[in-house]
Amino acid sequence: MKDLNSNICEAIQGEIRFDEPMSAHTSLKIGGPVDILVFPEDPVSLKNTLVAAEKENIPLFVFGAGTNLLASDSRIEGIAVSLKAFRSIEYTKETDEEKVVLCVGAGTPLVTLINFACEGGYSGIEGLVGIPGYVGGAVFMNAGSFATEIKDVITSIAVMNAQGEIFVLGRDELNFSYRNLELPEGMLILSANIVLKKDVPSDVSARTREFMNIKKATQPLGVHSAGCVFKNPEADAAGKLIDAAGCKGMRVGGIEVSQMHANYFINKNGGTCAEFLQLMEIVKKKIMQRSGIELETEIKIIGGAN
Repeated sequence: MKDLNSNICEAIQGEIRFDEPMSAHTSLKIGGPVDILVFPEDPVSLKNTLVAAEKENIPLFVFGAGTNLLASDSRIEGIAVSLKAFRSIEYTKETDEEKVVLCVGAGTPLVTLINFACEGGYSGIEGLVGIPGYVGGAVFMNAGSFATEIKDVITSIAVMNAQGEIFVLGRDELNFSYRNLELPEGMLILSANIVLKKDVPSDVSARTREFMNIKKATQPLGVHSAGCVFKNPEADAAGKLIDAAGCKGMRVGGIEVSQMHANYFINKNGGTCAEFLQLMEIVKKKIMQRSGIELETEIKIIGGAN
C-alpha cells in the first residue's frame, strides 16, 4: 500500500487523504476510515487512479455526495474516489428551438441542474426536486419521484472502465430499471446528456415549487438520513407497509424510523452502521410477517462486517 500511495500521489491532480473517516462524507454521518480518499480533478487523474488500483488489485469504489450511502463502522479497505470535481453543465449542438440538450458532469449536484432548468425554462425534471446527491448517482440509481425518472430525459452517458477507457453509451444501450442502471462491473459515469423541453421559466419554477412543497410536507428533509431505505414493492409503497406494521418511531441505538416518513431512517444521536443494519432487519422481518413481502434495500452499503 505504501508504494501505491506514492504512485497515486505522483499520478493525479487533486486532493488525496489517508485514513479519512467516511462519516465526514455521507449524509448519515456514519462510516469508519477509508485507506485512501481521492478527489481527481480531471479524467486523466481519474484514469491513473483506476489503473493503479487495478494493477495492485486494490478495492475501489466511486461515490458522489454520499446521500444514498451506508458506510461500515470498521476500516474500509482500498480507495474511495469522489467525483465532485466533475461538475459542469454545457449546451450541446443538438439544442434547437423546441428543446435543449445539456451535457451534465457526474459531480454536478442535482439541485444545481434543477435550478438551472428553472432559470432557463427547461421542462422535464421538475419532479426530481428535493432529491439530494449528484447527477452521476442520480443516473446510476435512476432517481425518480412524482412519476418522473431521470431515465426519461437521458439521451446518452459517457463512462470510463477500470482501464481508463472512455465510451459513450446511447439510450438504446442503457438498461434502466426501477432505481437502477445496469452497467458492467468497474464502469463509472463521467457525464450524461439530457434533453429538456423549452418552456416558460415562471411555469417551470411554479411546478418545481409545487413538488417541493409536497416533499417538505411529507418527507423529513434536512436531517441525517440516506433517503429511502427500501425500494417500493410492485404496486405498493415501502413507507406505507412500514407504517402499517407499526414501525414508525422504532429505534435501535441512535437510529430511528422517521415519524414523518417510515421509509427514512434518521441518525438521531451518534448512530452506527451496525445499529442501522439491525433496525433494517427488524423492519424487514415485521413486514414479512405482516404482509408476506420481502423488502429490497435501496441504499448502497459499503465496507466489511461491523
